[in-house]
Amino acid sequence: MHDKYSKLQAILLEMESVVVAFSGGVDSTFLLDVALKTLGSENVLAVTADSETYPTEELEEAIKLAKHLGADHKVIETSELNIPGYKENTANRCYFCKKSLFEHLEPFIKEGHYRHIVYGLIADDMNEHRPGVQAAKERGVRGPLQEADLYKGEIRDLSREHGLATWDKPSFACLSSRIAYGETITIEKLGRVGESERYIRSLGFGQVRVRSHGDIARIEVESEAMEQLIGQASLISDKLKEFGFIYVAMDLTGYRSGSMNKLLVRGGMTNE
Repeated sequence: MHDKYSKLQAILLEMESVVVAFSGGVDSTFLLDVALKTLGSENVLAVTADSETYPTEELEEAIKLAKHLGADHKVIETSELNIPGYKENTANRCYFCKKSLFEHLEPFIKEGHYRHIVYGLIADDMNEHRPGVQAAKERGVRGPLQEADLYKGEIRDLSREHGLATWDKPSFACLSSRIAYGETITIEKLGRVGESERYIRSLGFGQVRVRSHGDIARIEVESEAMEQLIGQASLISDKLKEFGFIYVAMDLTGYRSGSMNKLLVRGGMTNE
C-alpha cells in the first residue's frame, strides 16, 4: 500500500502541475491532498462543478475541505440536463457527463498554465461499467490513483493515516445514478431522490441509496442497518410518499455500488 503511495507521488511529480476535478468524496479528496503535498499549492487547482445532480450539502462540504487542505479552489456552474444525450439516461449517460465536465475544466489548463487534468478514477472502477473512462481517454485526462493501482480500501486506510476526515465518508455518486436506465431524468426526479436520501440519513443511516424505478423507491442500506430501517419503515415510507413516490421498498441484498448496472447486463446494453 505504501509502495503504491510512493508510485502515486512519482506520477504526480512527472505531471508537474494539475487541475483536480474535486467532488469532496473519498477519492478526489485523497488525490487533492497528495497533489498538494507533492507538488505544492501553487501547482494545484481544485475545481468543483455545481449542478442539479450534485446536492447542496456535498458542495458545501467540498468548499470546506478544499479550504482546510489549503487548495486554490474554484466552483463552476454546469447543467447535466442540458447536455445532449444525458437526460435520456442511456447506458452511456456518464460518458456525456464526464465529456462535458472535462471540457469545462480545459480553460483552466490554458489560463492557469497547468499541465494536466486529473480525476478520482480508482482501480476498482476498471471492473465496473464506467463510460466516463472513455471520455477521459479522449481528452487526455488522467486518473493517477488508478495508475498507481490504488483500491478504495487502500485509499481509505491511507486517508486515515494522513488525517483526512473523509477516510470513512460514505461513497457518493451523482443523483442521476439513482434513476433506472431508460427512464428520463428530470429536475423533479432528482429532487425527490435527493430529499429522500437526505431524510433517511437524518435518521442516523450512513451509506444509503434511494433508487428510483418509476413510482417505486428501492432503498439500499448496509446489511447491518436493515433491521434499523425496518424498525422505522412506516415513518420512512410515509415521508418518501410525501416526496412523490407511490411505493417504497427495501432491497434485501443491501447497498452495493452501481446496482443499476444490473439492468444493463440483463438487457444486453453492455458487454460487462
